[in-house]
Amino acid sequence: MEKINIAAAIITDGEGRCLLVRKRGTEYFMQPGGKPEIGERPDAALIRELKEELSFIVSSDELEPIGHFTDLAANEPGHLVSADIFHIPTERTRFEPTAEIEEVIWFKPNQGQPVKLAPLTENHVLPLLQEL
Repeated sequence: MEKINIAAAIITDGEGRCLLVRKRGTEYFMQPGGKPEIGERPDAALIRELKEELSFIVSSDELEPIGHFTDLAANEPGHLVSADIFHIPTERTRFEPTAEIEEVIWFKPNQGQPVKLAPLTENHVLPLLQEL
């Protein structure tokens, strides 16, 4: 399977919720983030993607590296997504979708799954939320 490298953020608030996004024309919710440009470090890619997708400005000092995880890509059949994951706690509660993002939600893991989750989110991110 072909691998897609991305950088993604686990954005959490003080209520135990995690911010998820859904790209235009897709049905799966996932962490905000995206693909690094050639030569771009994962942290720099994430900072750029958060600004483009959510108008959310963060610095590299605010990114807490969590780890590197791989799972099936939600929106590209036959591909794996290989993600550098960073945690960003925030007090901000309102995010507006821009660029290719169609919907933004706050998701509370212990309240069930009212939406379809990307495999990376369901299999790796949700278990990590217990530790953050």
